[in-house]
This record gives sequence, C-alpha cells and structure tokens, in this order.
Amino acid sequence: MNVFHYETSSGKDVILEYINSLDVTEQVDAFTVLENMEKGEFDKIFFKKWTKKIYEAYFKKHNRLFFIIHHKENIYILHACRKQKNKTEKTDSNLVKKRAKELGKQLGENFI
Repeated sequence: MNVFHYETSSGKDVILEYINSLDVTEQVDAFTVLENMEKGEFDKIFFKKWTKKIYEAYFKKHNRLFFIIHHKENIYILHACRKQKNKTEKTDSNLVKKRAKELGKQLGENFI
C-alpha cells in the first residue's frame, strides 16, 4: 500500500513534523504503525472508523492518526494529534474534515 502524508500548500509534511516532535518511544510506535499500514497489516494496529470513510489509528500515549483508505491501495494520513479527552477536540475534528474535503476534491470523491 502507498502511504501519503498531508502536506501544506508550501510542501510542509505536518504528519512527519508531529511525529518528530514526540519522544523517541512514541516516534518508534508511530513509525511502526505507518510501516504496518504500508504492508497492509491492519491486524497489527489498533484503529477504528471515525466517520463515514475516515479512520483513526491509535499509538502510544494516546496519539492518533486520522486517515482515509482509497481504492484499497492508497492511504492518506490527514492529521496527527494527541487524544486528550474521550471525544475528538473540535479544532482537530474541523481540521480532519477540511483536509478530507480537500482530498476529495483532488480525487473526485466525497469522504465526508
């Protein structure tokens, strides 16, 4: 599978930037999750459907990645954040939805 990280219009990889800001054990766990996604080994990670076609994968210390699987071969990581409450923070939720709409326009699909 191909894994794509969300990049800003200036080309900044916000997913990698977030992961690199974590401590080493959290970084290792995040990269393990991404590696398992690339291999299509979803049975090795904890993930669930967040909404419609968006999923969230959890990794060490309540971190998570929001992603979309497109045509069973491409995975688009939309957002990475630390889960602080039982519910997704409104700012994180809005950001995921905005990026999903943006991706949907690029791919000609509706993810939200």
